[in-house]
Amino acid sequence: MHQTTDSAKNDHGRLRQKIVEKLLADVFRGRLQAGRHLVTQELADRFRVSHTPIREALIALAGIGIIDLLPNRGAVVRRVTKKEVREVMQVRRALECEAVRLACGRIHPKELRDVSAELERLAESRKSHSARFLEQSRRVDSRLHDLIADSCGNRFLAGELNRLKTLFRAFRDVSWSEHEARNDLRRLSEEAQEHLAIVEALGADDTRGAVRAMSKHLRGGLKYWARVIPEVAEIHAAHVGNGRVRRNGTSRNGSSRNGATK
Repeated sequence: MHQTTDSAKNDHGRLRQKIVEKLLADVFRGRLQAGRHLVTQELADRFRVSHTPIREALIALAGIGIIDLLPNRGAVVRRVTKKEVREVMQVRRALECEAVRLACGRIHPKELRDVSAELERLAESRKSHSARFLEQSRRVDSRLHDLIADSCGNRFLAGELNRLKTLFRAFRDVSWSEHEARNDLRRLSEEAQEHLAIVEALGADDTRGAVRAMSKHLRGGLKYWARVIPEVAEIHAAHVGNGRVRRNGTSRNGSSRNGATK
């Protein structure tokens, strides 16, 4: 009975997480525009679930600042600006630099060797223009950052990184996909080298070097996130419906592109 209950909780958590990830991608790609009301019933119909995981997903999105839960208005999508992307990255840099500082000397050498080997295989797949390069990049990026958070020895810090990683990875995935669409994978190659620098510093128990490498890695990511994500949303917003949308925010039929959904 206990195992069945745990399994049900895990399934429910994965379902909620999937909904959060899908909605984040919609926001950052401009499919859900600023000011849009998110209606629980419509989302439940879309994802074919009950209201409970939808409400939990909306609370999670409000907790990371992507939607506002307003009295008598419900959930409303917030506008994501370059300034906010920078502020998110400032928080991430503070958390992850502290996590890598604490994790230095606490990670088993074999785990670091395994990650290093993954990064080397990633470099080879990039040379051969493997179609799986983006997928492999996501996997090794998530593995390294999770390893550092799990090894920092500070449960609160690890928990906060775990809470925010969905937001961080949504930024990452939209940015990387946009570069892939432009046939420009230089940033992914740069990140692989930055990851290697972090792993090498951790393997050498070089705390200062690990912090410097992590800070450099996140500064590099900020440059791309701040440039790509608002741009993607704005481009998509200009093509909603069946035709282009005018700059004043109205469609050809005169309706508002951010009108409330009842």
